[in-house]
Amino acid sequence: MGLSTNAEQLVEMAVVGYVSQPTVRGYIPHASGKATILPGMSGFVYGVRVGDSAFEYAADHLEPGASIAHPDLDADYAMHYLTCMGNQAFLMSGLAAGTEGIVTGEHARLLVDFPPEAADLINVGDAVQIRTLGQGLQLTEYPKITLKKCSPRLIESIPIEAVDARTIRVPVTMELPIRIMGSGAELNPDFVDQDLMSGDRALMAELGIDQMRLGDLVVINHADHRYGRGYKPGAVTIGLCIHGDSIMTGHGPGILTLMTCDEPCIEWKIDQGANIANYLNIRKES
Repeated sequence: MGLSTNAEQLVEMAVVGYVSQPTVRGYIPHASGKATILPGMSGFVYGVRVGDSAFEYAADHLEPGASIAHPDLDADYAMHYLTCMGNQAFLMSGLAAGTEGIVTGEHARLLVDFPPEAADLINVGDAVQIRTLGQGLQLTEYPKITLKKCSPRLIESIPIEAVDARTIRVPVTMELPIRIMGSGAELNPDFVDQDLMSGDRALMAELGIDQMRLGDLVVINHADHRYGRGYKPGAVTIGLCIHGDSIMTGHGPGILTLMTCDEPCIEWKIDQGANIANYLNIRKES
């Protein structure tokens, strides 16, 4: 992309988690007042990867690929805060030991994509070691722009353009109005995502949001995610769709913060190919 970073100053560390058992909370309340039981949270999901639809599955908060966690809370926090999108991950135990994957999301667990040929060999409980790299990453010529959860590998893969000495331009698949951003506004943007509110299906179709795919880059205008998630005129946040839709009020596909600024230092252009499956060559074998 040609933009300079401080990547040579970063520290790479190993963290470990384990492929999780699916979690089901029982009946999930729908905005209509009805309730149902749906899969989606945790575990290993067969056949759904970044690049697939965020809306089309009979699931709730669908997490593509392997969802990994650590039973020790402090170790789990370290895994969350140190891991960045695009980091390498390796299966360290089980029938597929040695297989390399890539981190594609952070929800209540870390989400890792492994090649399809490993799917039938992955077991619940398999150890996954991540080579964490990215915390502290900066665009050295653009100090007003804050990077979150970005590995150097991810940033280098996105065709970001330098507009001028103050502004960059980033490809995104769509713009999300800040008024539809819901659950997760209260959370630290360095830890877990924010859901968009997808209950108004007519609005989703009108805005084209129902075409969103897992792994899409999106923009939220007037959103300042530097230290929290709030509204500020002129602020801009670039996010990553990391999990699927939900029927719960105030919930929907999850958007992880990647870069943010509190003044208009980030422009965007619409590009339907703006998905990490393309940028990181995740599905080149498909």
